[in-house]
Amino acid sequence: MLTRTITGLARLYPAEVEASDELSRALAFLQTDVSPATLVRAGYGAGGVVGLACLPLALFAPATYRPLALALSIGLALGVVHAVHRGPIAVAALGRSRALGAAPDLVGRAILRMRVDPATEAAVAFAADSGDGPLAASLRSHVRASAGAAGTGLDGFAAEWREWFPALARASHLLAAAGSASAARRERALERSLEAVLEGTHTRLQSFVTNMGGPITGLYAFGVLLPLALVAVLPGARAAGVPITLPVVIVIYDLALPAILLGAAGWLLVRRPVAFPAPDLDRSHPDVSNRWWAAPLAGVGSGASSALAADVLIGRWAVPIALIGLGGGVGLVVHYRPIVVVRDRIKEIEDGLPDALYLLGRRVDDGYAVERAMELAAEELPDATGEVLADAARRSRVLGVGPDDALRGQHGALATVPSRRVHSTAQLLTLATQEGQPAGQAIVAMAGHLEDLQSVEREARHSLARLTGTLRNTAAIFGPLVAGATVALADGMADFGGETEAIGTMPTAGLGMAVGAYVLGLAVVLTTLATGIDHGLDRPLTGYRVGIATASATAVFLGGFLGAGLLF
Repeated sequence: MLTRTITGLARLYPAEVEASDELSRALAFLQTDVSPATLVRAGYGAGGVVGLACLPLALFAPATYRPLALALSIGLALGVVHAVHRGPIAVAALGRSRALGAAPDLVGRAILRMRVDPATEAAVAFAADSGDGPLAASLRSHVRASAGAAGTGLDGFAAEWREWFPALARASHLLAAAGSASAARRERALERSLEAVLEGTHTRLQSFVTNMGGPITGLYAFGVLLPLALVAVLPGARAAGVPITLPVVIVIYDLALPAILLGAAGWLLVRRPVAFPAPDLDRSHPDVSNRWWAAPLAGVGSGASSALAADVLIGRWAVPIALIGLGGGVGLVVHYRPIVVVRDRIKEIEDGLPDALYLLGRRVDDGYAVERAMELAAEELPDATGEVLADAARRSRVLGVGPDDALRGQHGALATVPSRRVHSTAQLLTLATQEGQPAGQAIVAMAGHLEDLQSVEREARHSLARLTGTLRNTAAIFGPLVAGATVALADGMADFGGETEAIGTMPTAGLGMAVGAYVLGLAVVLTTLATGIDHGLDRPLTGYRVGIATASATAVFLGGFLGAGLLF
C-alpha cells in the first residue's frame, strides 16, 4: 500500500528530477522497490496535495490570522516535501545504527567458533547463520557469493561496511588473517580482531556523547525551559497590550514547538552511531500475557476516574488532559509491560552467561561430564541463568537427551528464550564439549570473551545515561511541575488584576489546556528521544516508557497547578 501511495503521488509531478546518492544508498539498504527518482517526485506531489488542502483554510481564516495561516500552510507543505525526501535516509540511518550494534556479537561468534575449530569458513558461516538483522544477512550474502571460490566472504563484507564502521572492516580482515596463521599467532589475531570491534564501538559512542552534549543542552534550554518560563509572562504581556492571543499560544506551544522538538529529536537519533538491539519479542511469546482487554480496560478506568477527580478539584479544562494523559499512559504501560518483563528476564540470562561458562569450564576441565557440570553450576548460580542450567540438566537426566537437545531442542530450556547471544553460546558450548576435558579451557575463554562484550555495552549505556537522564526527568517530572506552577501563577495574576475581560488577560482554561497539551507532547517526544539514544527505537520499550512518562507528567502537571494555586 505504501508503494502504491508513493507511486500515485509521483504521478502528480511528472517533471524530471535528480536523486542524491545518499537517498539511493538508503533505499538500497531498505530493500524497497521504489526508485530514488520516484520518491523525489512523490515528495513534491505530497507537498502539493498538502498545500492545496491547506490553502482554503488560510484564505478563509479571519483577516487577523490570515498571514499566520498562510505561512503555516506553506511551511507545512515544504515540511512534507522535506520529510518525504529525507525520511528513507533517516530510517536507513536508524536501521544501520541497530545493525552495527550487533557487530561485536557477530565478530565475537566467529572468534568463539574459531577457538573451537580454527576453520575460518566454518566460523564465518556460523556467525552469519546464528545471527539476524541486516549485518548477519549481509555476511550471509557474501558467504554465499564466495561459495566455491577462494576466500570466505569477509573481504566483500568488510568493503560493504567500511564507510559506516571502519573498525568492523579491520576486525574482519584480522579474522581472515587468523585462519592462515599458526596457533600462537592465530590467538593473537583473534584477540586483536575482538579488540578492534570493541574499541571501535567504544570510540564511536564516546564521540557521540561528546558531540551531542551541546545540541541536547540547547534542545533542553530552548525547547523546554524557555517556553515553560514564558507561560507565566503571557497573561501579563497581553494585559500590557502585546497582541498575544490564545490561538497564537496554541500555534506556538501545540504546533510549532512540537514540530521543532520532533525535528531536533530526529536529527539526534539518526546520528547515534550504534544501538544494541534487544531480543525480538512480541505477544506471540508463550510467557507474554495475551489479555488484549487488559490495556483498554485499565486505560479507560484510570482515565475516567482521573478525569472525574480533575473536574472536581481543578475544573472542566483539566478533564481532557487527565483523560488522555493518565488514561493513555496507563493503557500503554499495561499493554507493553508483559513484553518488557520477559525481556528483563532474558537480559538476566544474558548477563549471567559469563559466570555460567566460567563455572562450566572449570567443571569440564576437572573431568566432569557436561550434564553433571550443568547441575553443579546451577547450584552456584541463584539467578535466571542458573534456572536455565538446572532446567537443562533436569531435561537431560529425565529424557536421556544430550546437552544440545536439553538446551536448544524444540522443548529445551532455551525454547522460550529468543536471544541470539544465548543460543549461539549454547551451540558453541555443545561443540566445545564434544572434545571432552580439553574443552574446559576453551569454555573459560568464552566466558572472558562474553564479559568483554558486556563490559563495552554497560560502559556505553552508562555514558549515554548522562545525556538521557535529564531528558527523561524533564519529560516526566520537572517540565510538568514548572508548567503546572506557571499556569497557576498566570491564573493568580488574572485574579489579582480583576475581571479577565476587563484587563485583557488570557483565560486560564484556554491557557491550561494549551500548556497541558504541550506537556503531554513533551513527555512523548523527550521520552522517545531518550529511549532511542539509550536502546534504539525499540517499540515495546519505547511504548512502555512513554506510558510511564505521560501518566507521570499528567499527575505532576495537575498536582503542580493545585499546589501552586494554594500559594498564589
